[in-house]
Amino acid sequence: MSLTDKVCVVTGAASGIGKDIARQFLDAGAKVAIADLNIDAANATAKEFDPEGKRAMGVAMDVTDEAQVDAGIAAIAKAFGGIDVLVSNAGIQIVGPLESYKYADWKKLLAIHLDGAFLTTRACLQHMYAQGRGGSIIYMGSAHSKEASVLKAPYVTAKHGLIGLAKVVAKEGAKHGVRSNVICPGFVRTPLVEKQIPEQAKALGLTEAEVIKNVMLKETVDGEFTTVDDVARTAVFLASFPTNALTGQSIVVSHGWFMQ
Repeated sequence: MSLTDKVCVVTGAASGIGKDIARQFLDAGAKVAIADLNIDAANATAKEFDPEGKRAMGVAMDVTDEAQVDAGIAAIAKAFGGIDVLVSNAGIQIVGPLESYKYADWKKLLAIHLDGAFLTTRACLQHMYAQGRGGSIIYMGSAHSKEASVLKAPYVTAKHGLIGLAKVVAKEGAKHGVRSNVICPGFVRTPLVEKQIPEQAKALGLTEAEVIKNVMLKETVDGEFTTVDDVARTAVFLASFPTNALTGQSIVVSHGWFMQ
Protein backbone atom coordinates (compact mmCIF):
# COMPACT_ATOMS: atom_id res chain seq x y z
CA MET A 1 0.00 0.00 0.00
CA SER A 2 1.20 3.50 -0.81
CA LEU A 3 1.80 6.35 1.60
CA THR A 4 3.64 8.41 -0.99
CA ASP A 5 4.45 11.87 0.40
CA LYS A 6 2.10 11.46 3.37
CA VAL A 7 3.45 13.10 6.52
CA CYS A 8 3.43 10.60 9.37
CA VAL A 9 4.17 11.20 13.04
CA VAL A 10 5.10 8.19 15.16
CA THR A 11 5.59 8.68 18.90
CA GLY A 12 7.97 6.45 20.82
CA ALA A 13 9.58 5.71 17.47
CA ALA A 14 13.24 5.49 18.43
CA SER A 15 12.89 1.83 19.42
CA GLY A 16 10.61 -1.20 19.45
CA ILE A 17 7.29 -1.24 17.62
CA GLY A 18 7.38 2.47 16.83
CA LYS A 19 10.74 2.19 15.09
CA ASP A 20 9.56 -0.59 12.79
CA ILE A 21 6.36 1.31 11.97
CA ALA A 22 8.44 4.35 11.04
CA ARG A 23 10.68 2.19 8.84
CA GLN A 24 7.76 0.62 7.00
CA PHE A 25 6.07 4.00 6.55
CA LEU A 26 9.23 5.25 4.86
CA ASP A 27 9.35 2.14 2.68
CA ALA A 28 5.75 2.93 1.64
CA GLY A 29 6.80 6.40 0.49
CA ALA A 30 5.95 8.54 3.52
CA LYS A 31 7.79 11.37 5.22
CA VAL A 32 8.21 10.38 8.86
CA ALA A 33 8.77 12.25 12.10
CA ILE A 34 10.50 10.10 14.72
CA ALA A 35 9.03 11.61 17.89
CA ASP A 36 10.61 10.37 21.10
CA LEU A 37 11.48 11.41 24.63
CA ASN A 38 15.10 10.59 23.79
CA ILE A 39 16.03 13.16 21.12
CA ASP A 40 19.49 11.66 20.53
CA ALA A 41 17.93 8.28 19.77
CA ALA A 42 15.26 9.93 17.62
CA ASN A 43 17.86 11.80 15.57
CA ALA A 44 19.99 8.66 15.24
CA THR A 45 16.99 6.68 14.01
CA ALA A 46 16.07 9.37 11.50
CA LYS A 47 19.64 9.42 10.19
CA GLU A 48 19.74 5.63 10.03
CA PHE A 49 16.58 5.56 7.92
CA ASP A 50 17.27 8.65 5.81
CA PRO A 51 20.94 9.75 5.78
CA GLU A 52 20.15 12.75 3.57
CA GLY A 53 17.51 14.04 5.98
CA LYS A 54 14.87 14.66 3.33
CA ARG A 55 12.14 12.24 4.45
CA ALA A 56 12.81 11.55 8.14
CA MET A 57 13.37 13.85 11.09
CA GLY A 58 13.84 13.39 14.81
CA VAL A 59 11.67 15.39 17.20
CA ALA A 60 11.98 15.67 20.98
CA MET A 61 8.59 14.88 22.45
CA ASP A 62 7.47 14.17 25.97
CA VAL A 63 3.88 13.25 25.12
CA THR A 64 2.70 14.36 28.57
CA ASP A 65 4.02 17.91 28.05
CA GLU A 66 1.34 20.02 26.36
CA ALA A 67 3.67 22.77 25.17
CA GLN A 68 6.26 20.33 23.84
CA VAL A 69 3.64 18.30 21.96
CA ASP A 70 2.09 21.38 20.36
CA ALA A 71 5.49 22.80 19.41
CA GLY A 72 6.74 19.47 18.08
CA ILE A 73 3.70 18.84 15.88
CA ALA A 74 3.86 22.43 14.57
CA ALA A 75 7.54 21.97 13.70
CA ILE A 76 6.81 18.75 11.84
CA ALA A 77 3.96 20.34 9.89
CA LYS A 78 6.18 23.27 8.93
CA ALA A 79 9.09 21.08 7.85
CA PHE A 80 7.10 18.53 5.87
CA GLY A 81 4.02 20.51 4.79
CA GLY A 82 1.27 19.26 7.10
CA ILE A 83 0.25 16.17 9.06
CA ASP A 84 -1.51 13.17 7.50
CA VAL A 85 -1.00 10.30 9.94
CA LEU A 86 -0.45 10.03 13.68
CA VAL A 87 0.59 6.80 15.35
CA SER A 88 0.22 7.33 19.11
CA ASN A 89 2.62 4.63 20.20
CA ALA A 90 4.58 5.96 23.19
CA GLY A 91 4.02 3.83 26.27
CA ILE A 92 5.50 2.24 29.37
CA GLN A 93 4.69 -0.71 31.61
CA ILE A 94 4.90 -0.92 35.40
CA VAL A 95 3.54 -4.17 36.80
CA GLY A 96 2.43 -4.85 40.35
CA PRO A 97 -0.52 -5.98 42.49
CA LEU A 98 -3.30 -3.43 42.79
CA GLU A 99 -3.45 -3.40 46.59
CA SER A 100 0.13 -2.08 46.85
CA TYR A 101 0.40 -0.22 43.56
CA LYS A 102 1.95 3.22 43.93
CA TYR A 103 -0.35 6.10 43.02
CA ALA A 104 2.58 7.93 41.42
CA ASP A 105 3.16 4.97 39.10
CA TRP A 106 -0.57 4.80 38.29
CA LYS A 107 -0.59 8.48 37.32
CA LYS A 108 2.63 8.19 35.32
CA LEU A 109 1.40 5.27 33.24
CA LEU A 110 -2.01 6.81 32.52
CA ALA A 111 -0.42 10.15 31.68
CA ILE A 112 1.83 8.65 29.01
CA HIS A 113 -0.81 6.38 27.47
CA LEU A 114 -3.95 8.52 27.74
CA ASP A 115 -2.85 12.12 28.22
CA GLY A 116 -0.22 11.57 25.54
CA ALA A 117 -2.81 10.17 23.14
CA PHE A 118 -5.11 13.12 23.79
CA LEU A 119 -2.44 15.80 23.42
CA THR A 120 -0.92 14.41 20.22
CA THR A 121 -4.38 13.77 18.75
CA ARG A 122 -5.57 17.30 19.47
CA ALA A 123 -2.46 18.85 17.97
CA CYS A 124 -2.60 16.69 14.82
CA LEU A 125 -6.35 17.13 14.31
CA GLN A 126 -5.95 20.89 14.20
CA HIS A 127 -3.59 20.52 11.24
CA MET A 128 -5.60 17.76 9.55
CA TYR A 129 -8.83 19.73 9.74
CA ALA A 130 -7.20 22.93 8.43
CA GLN A 131 -5.52 21.12 5.54
CA GLY A 132 -8.75 19.63 4.24
CA ARG A 133 -7.13 16.44 2.96
CA GLY A 134 -8.24 14.02 5.66
CA GLY A 135 -5.99 11.87 7.75
CA SER A 136 -5.54 8.79 9.91
CA ILE A 137 -5.11 8.54 13.68
CA ILE A 138 -3.81 5.20 14.91
CA TYR A 139 -3.56 4.30 18.60
CA MET A 140 -1.30 1.56 19.88
CA GLY A 141 -3.62 -0.41 22.07
CA SER A 142 -3.08 -3.98 23.16
CA ALA A 143 -4.86 -7.27 23.48
CA HIS A 144 -5.29 -5.76 26.95
CA SER A 145 -7.62 -3.24 25.32
CA LYS A 146 -10.02 -6.22 25.20
CA GLU A 147 -8.88 -8.44 28.02
CA ALA A 148 -7.34 -8.20 31.49
CA SER A 149 -4.35 -9.75 33.22
CA VAL A 150 -3.22 -9.68 36.81
CA LEU A 151 -0.62 -7.10 37.89
CA LYS A 152 -1.54 -4.67 35.09
CA ALA A 153 -4.41 -2.54 36.42
CA PRO A 154 -3.31 0.86 35.03
CA TYR A 155 -2.10 -0.59 31.74
CA VAL A 156 -5.38 -2.42 31.14
CA THR A 157 -7.32 0.69 32.14
CA ALA A 158 -5.33 2.88 29.75
CA LYS A 159 -5.54 0.47 26.83
CA HIS A 160 -9.30 0.10 27.26
CA GLY A 161 -9.54 3.90 27.33
CA LEU A 162 -7.83 4.25 23.95
CA ILE A 163 -10.67 2.38 22.28
CA GLY A 164 -13.16 4.91 23.64
CA LEU A 165 -11.02 7.82 22.47
CA ALA A 166 -10.65 6.31 19.00
CA LYS A 167 -14.41 5.96 18.66
CA VAL A 168 -14.98 9.61 19.53
CA VAL A 169 -12.26 10.74 17.10
CA ALA A 170 -13.84 8.56 14.40
CA LYS A 171 -17.22 10.26 14.87
CA GLU A 172 -15.88 13.81 15.16
CA GLY A 173 -13.31 13.39 12.40
CA ALA A 174 -15.54 11.77 9.80
CA LYS A 175 -16.79 15.01 8.24
CA HIS A 176 -13.15 16.05 7.82
CA GLY A 177 -12.13 12.72 6.26
CA VAL A 178 -10.16 11.73 9.36
CA ARG A 179 -10.23 8.05 10.35
CA SER A 180 -9.29 6.65 13.75
CA ASN A 181 -8.45 3.07 14.69
CA VAL A 182 -6.64 1.04 17.34
CA ILE A 183 -4.06 -1.69 16.83
CA CYS A 184 -4.20 -4.26 19.63
CA PRO A 185 -1.06 -6.42 19.62
CA GLY A 186 -0.50 -9.48 21.70
CA PHE A 187 2.86 -9.93 23.42
CA VAL A 188 5.62 -8.47 21.26
CA ARG A 189 9.17 -9.20 22.43
CA THR A 190 10.26 -5.58 22.72
CA PRO A 191 12.36 -4.15 25.60
CA LEU A 192 9.05 -3.33 27.31
CA VAL A 193 8.04 -7.01 27.33
CA GLU A 194 11.55 -8.24 28.10
CA LYS A 195 11.44 -6.14 31.27
CA GLN A 196 8.12 -7.71 32.28
CA ILE A 197 9.37 -11.31 32.12
CA PRO A 198 11.55 -11.25 35.27
CA GLU A 199 9.10 -8.91 37.03
CA GLN A 200 6.19 -11.29 36.48
CA ALA A 201 8.34 -14.30 37.32
CA LYS A 202 9.11 -12.75 40.70
CA ALA A 203 5.53 -11.62 41.37
CA LEU A 204 3.95 -14.94 40.33
CA GLY A 205 6.59 -17.29 41.73
CA LEU A 206 7.40 -18.77 38.32
CA THR A 207 10.52 -19.20 36.23
CA GLU A 208 11.02 -16.82 33.32
CA ALA A 209 10.46 -19.71 30.90
CA GLU A 210 7.16 -20.49 32.63
CA VAL A 211 6.06 -16.85 32.34
CA ILE A 212 6.70 -16.94 28.59
CA LYS A 213 5.05 -20.30 27.96
CA ASN A 214 2.23 -20.35 30.51
CA VAL A 215 1.36 -16.67 30.89
CA MET A 216 2.36 -14.70 27.83
CA LEU A 217 1.88 -17.26 25.06
CA LYS A 218 -0.49 -19.77 26.63
CA GLU A 219 -3.58 -18.55 24.78
CA THR A 220 -1.96 -18.13 21.34
CA VAL A 221 -2.76 -20.61 18.59
CA ASP A 222 0.89 -21.33 17.81
CA GLY A 223 2.95 -20.42 20.90
CA GLU A 224 4.53 -17.52 19.05
CA PHE A 225 5.16 -13.91 20.01
CA THR A 226 3.57 -11.25 17.85
CA THR A 227 6.36 -9.49 15.94
CA VAL A 228 7.06 -5.82 15.34
CA ASP A 229 6.66 -6.60 11.64
CA ASP A 230 3.14 -7.96 12.26
CA VAL A 231 2.18 -4.71 13.95
CA ALA A 232 3.92 -2.41 11.48
CA ARG A 233 2.20 -4.06 8.51
CA THR A 234 -1.14 -3.43 10.21
CA ALA A 235 -0.21 0.21 10.77
CA VAL A 236 0.62 0.67 7.07
CA PHE A 237 -2.72 -0.89 6.14
CA LEU A 238 -4.68 1.40 8.45
CA ALA A 239 -2.71 4.52 7.53
CA SER A 240 -3.22 3.99 3.81
CA PHE A 241 -6.85 2.82 3.85
CA PRO A 242 -8.65 5.21 1.49
CA THR A 243 -12.12 5.71 3.00
CA ASN A 244 -14.13 6.13 6.20
CA ALA A 245 -15.36 2.55 5.84
CA LEU A 246 -12.64 1.45 8.25
CA THR A 247 -12.83 3.77 11.24
CA GLY A 248 -13.59 3.49 14.94
CA GLN A 249 -12.30 -0.08 14.92
CA SER A 250 -9.85 -2.04 17.06
CA ILE A 251 -7.84 -4.71 15.26
CA VAL A 252 -6.29 -7.46 17.36
CA VAL A 253 -2.92 -8.75 16.12
CA SER A 254 -2.08 -11.46 18.62
CA HIS A 255 -1.66 -14.93 17.09
CA GLY A 256 -5.07 -15.70 18.49
CA TRP A 257 -4.19 -14.68 22.07
CA PHE A 258 -7.50 -12.84 22.02
CA MET A 259 -10.28 -13.53 19.53
CA GLN A 260 -13.21 -11.16 19.11
